[in-house]
Amino acid sequence: MKMLLAIINYDDAHSVMGHLMQAGFQITKLATTGGFLRAGNVTILIGLDESRLDEAMDIIRKYCNTRKQIMPTTGNIGVGFQPPMPVEVSVGGATVFVLGVEQFEKL
Repeated sequence: MKMLLAIINYDDAHSVMGHLMQAGFQITKLATTGGFLRAGNVTILIGLDESRLDEAMDIIRKYCNTRKQIMPTTGNIGVGFQPPMPVEVSVGGATVFVLGVEQFEKL
């Protein structure tokens, strides 16, 4: 038994969750916020048999897209002050953790 914990960009979450549920996975959704960009994320938890792990990972890979986004930066007030310049960052995709589960009970 495995626990798949996936942190997914909010823009991709609806599609990923829909396709996972269509494939028969039961998921738990948590609304989360990323620290670096303070962007909305969705963290999903899936308890599954190890034999279905590749199937779930394939769905997440297929529907989580990495894209470029322009983000403003902040300048420091003081000597050598430079006005903020926007920077291009990669957003989207997913961060996935696969954890071993010793015991599972559905009550």
